[in-house]
Amino acid sequence: MNSESDNLTDKINWIQSIPVLSMHILCLGVFFVGFSWVAFGVCILFYWIRAFGITGVYHRYFAHKTYKTSRIFQFFLALLGTSAAQMGPLWWAGHHRKHHRYSDTDRDVHSPVRKSFYWAHIGWILSSQYIHTDHGVIQDFARYPELRFLNRFHMLVPAALATFMFWLGEFLALRFPSLQTSGLQMLIWGFFISTVFLYHCTFLVNSLAHVWGSRRFETSDESRNNLLISILTLGEGWHNNHHRYPQSERQGFYWWEIDVTHYILSALARLNLVWDLQVPPKHVYDEALRLRQEARIPKAS
Repeated sequence: MNSESDNLTDKINWIQSIPVLSMHILCLGVFFVGFSWVAFGVCILFYWIRAFGITGVYHRYFAHKTYKTSRIFQFFLALLGTSAAQMGPLWWAGHHRKHHRYSDTDRDVHSPVRKSFYWAHIGWILSSQYIHTDHGVIQDFARYPELRFLNRFHMLVPAALATFMFWLGEFLALRFPSLQTSGLQMLIWGFFISTVFLYHCTFLVNSLAHVWGSRRFETSDESRNNLLISILTLGEGWHNNHHRYPQSERQGFYWWEIDVTHYILSALARLNLVWDLQVPPKHVYDEALRLRQEARIPKAS
């Protein structure tokens, strides 16, 4: 951005950034609380659970409405997404909708093509530009008072999870001392390290999936498919697929494209907890086939 006022909004808002920066600093507590396999296992487990909360709930449900569910289960899913400490569902989905509307243009929320890796990865979150929720782009979900409450008091759920982690560690230390864990150890591993790792894996979709990987579709942006990011984020790395047809619940368009979130949502659909899972239409697959065939034809010199 060129104007002096825009440059000011690019700078870190230190007050707003206290929660995110504190999460990183508190991870250093690992050097004081030590290691146990139980704490490590809980760390990984809650990483995967909350990763689904981001990709399966915040992204595929609230941002893109790729499936339907009941109001009660919608609230449960929102609680799950909020536990990842990535702001409220309306804030997250609203900003993501803007990203798609202006992808890789000067108006994109977090384009590494127009700005930098740092900006796309975390700079935009720490800046002053995107503090507030734009209810105008998320009116369909903003009409629910329970979602507005969660969005406003989004730190309540992560705080409750952190408290649970501490007391889980204390309980295990008391009842099963051979596990060699404690309240503080479980808090550091199960909440802080798990949360920060999820932060950066989520942010990789913004910062790397527009510059590293393959392009199946000729989209108007620089979105790319990346297997590694897909594994880390339960399927979000099929980003070129997603930008070609964001209405699809599945982002791995083919069976060999690992999309764990799609598998979970398919299982929930069998339980009738979610339904109307959207899939890419035939013309999208036809387009992929045509582009693949064209790529095999040698160009005339």
